[in-house]
Amino acid sequence: MDYNSAREKLIIPEYGRNVQKMVQHALTIEDREKRTSFAKYIVGVMTQMHISNGSYGDYAHMIWDHIHIISDYRLDVDSPFPMPDKEVIEAKPNTLKYSEGKITYRPYGLNIEKMIKLAVNYEDGEEKESLVVTIANHLKKAYLNWNRDSVEDVVILEHLKVLSGGKLSLPEGFEFSTTESIIRERTTKKKWVDRSGGKGGAKPMNKLNKNKQNQKRRPVR
Repeated sequence: MDYNSAREKLIIPEYGRNVQKMVQHALTIEDREKRTSFAKYIVGVMTQMHISNGSYGDYAHMIWDHIHIISDYRLDVDSPFPMPDKEVIEAKPNTLKYSEGKITYRPYGLNIEKMIKLAVNYEDGEEKESLVVTIANHLKKAYLNWNRDSVEDVVILEHLKVLSGGKLSLPEGFEFSTTESIIRERTTKKKWVDRSGGKGGAKPMNKLNKNKQNQKRRPVR
């Protein structure tokens, strides 16, 4: 029994094993003219396979690149396009680096820390005061996303102090939104989204209800 696992690995699987065998056979043809003619035949077969799979556009260059790749860049023929550069084709992408930004408090995320640093540089005044109030309430809402039970306001104040390096303070007489109001607002919003189908509008009327409503509106004769 001849299993695929025991066969030679397919270089470009989308063309199948027969095309790969034809390319390997082309490498054994000594006469350059005949080898080029056979290579063009293989390219025609590969092109037909791409058309049947729905590939469109200028793919002639791509097909010739593929036949060179399948031949391990050893196919010496009169190609209408230059042989692709093996080093460029097989070059490995650069390793992506993970973000080096460390999050001080995970419930808030990194963006809120950037906002706090921005607020620190604001000039004192109503605009800065309004921004600090917004940030403080957002910290509490974000914390409640992480812990839905409760959170002490003194904890949020301490976190704001740490994140701002002690440079931000809330105006005198400021009071946080209550935990109950935040949870109630979130629950109400979720119910509204569920009823509206998540599109920000009223739930569409189905055809049956619409017909019934139209029947009620018909004048009595």
